[in-house]
Formats: sequence, structure tokens, C-alpha cells
Amino acid sequence: MTDDKQKSPIPNNQKRVVFCDFDGTITVEETFVAMLKHFAPELSSQLMPEIYARRLSLRSGVRQLLESIPSECYGEIVEFSRGKLMRPGLVELLDFLDERKVDFAIVSGGLRVMVETVMGDLVHRASVIYAVDVNPTGPRLQVNSELEGDEELVSKVRVMAQHPAQEQVAIGDSLTDFNMALQASSVFARDRLAEYLDEQQKPYTKWDNFFDVLESLSQKWN
Repeated sequence: MTDDKQKSPIPNNQKRVVFCDFDGTITVEETFVAMLKHFAPELSSQLMPEIYARRLSLRSGVRQLLESIPSECYGEIVEFSRGKLMRPGLVELLDFLDERKVDFAIVSGGLRVMVETVMGDLVHRASVIYAVDVNPTGPRLQVNSELEGDEELVSKVRVMAQHPAQEQVAIGDSLTDFNMALQASSVFARDRLAEYLDEQQKPYTKWDNFFDVLESLSQKWN
């Protein structure tokens, strides 16, 4: 991690911490995946099915895709991110968590610049942001992630280990959230993540928007 969102790390004595995915979770659509398909269409068509079938690791597949994109496209990637819709209820959930002094960590396997662009003024409401950084100074994008795992460019389990708490809540939607969900005390899952957790018989709460998460946590924590 290299940006100023690290200036206030989550304390290690927290009672509760919420870890939330970004693409397809905070955003209505898979913004990062859409970007990869737009800027690396041929390679995406080859690698995406292998990633979703879990025959190719996220770490390897996403790195290959990002590092195939010319650095001159960096500005276009930022513009591509603008105006993407976020799921309803996020502000209300953040208000609820603030009232209870529960930290909200965004943990994304996508690009930090995309997270920050989409979040806009809300970016500072997150306690910390973990995501992939890229260096656009060479001919092609160069990936930089200090929290790589065996399978992921951003190991969400390693992130969780840095912020131990009595209760770790995970919110996600896809394969990038699978390992995080297995480790979490409680999970809010939708879409592909729910299917993966069904296969593992891991309990979770279904959700569609952040009002669902807010309602469930309100009942649980009050």
C-alpha cells in the first residue's frame, strides 16, 4: 500500500471490523472486470473463464491482464471509472458503523485508483483501503501489491490478520471474496460468492443492497 489511506490503520483491539469488497459489492456492476474486458478484450476472453473456474489463480490471471495494458491507457482507465453506480444504502451503513465506532475496511482485488474515483467524496469514510497499485511509467502497466498471497494479488485473509477483532464481518459477491468469507465470523454474500459458499456449506446472509446489511447488523448488534 502506498497511498495516504494508510495513515490511520485500524486498531488491533477492535471488537468488530467490517471488511467490504468493492467491485460488484460497493459498485452495482463489476467495474474492474468491465475495465479489463474493455482494455484487454482478447486476453480477458481467454483468462476470465479459467479464473472463474478456479483453474487459474487470481494472482496470476489478474497480473497478466493488467500488465498487458499499455500505460498510455491509464488516464482512460480513470475516466472509465467515473460515474459508476454504487449500491443503495452505503451512506446509511457507514453512518450506522460510525455511531458504533466500527471500522469499515475496503478490500479490493482491483485498482486503487478505480476505488478512489468511484467512491469520490465517500472515500474518506473508509477506515482503510487495500487495493492493487499500478506504475504507469513504463510501456505497460506494472503491478504493485504489498499484500500478495498464493492465489490473490491482494490477499484478503492477510488483510484480516492485520486487523484482529472479536467479530470480523465480510461483505462480498464473487471469487475474490471467497477466502475472506471462509475466515470471517459472519458473511454477507450474493451472486457468485453465495454459490461458492453453498458448495463449502459455509453459512452466510443473502443481501442485495446495503440497507439489507444495515437491517441485519442492527438486529444483531442492538
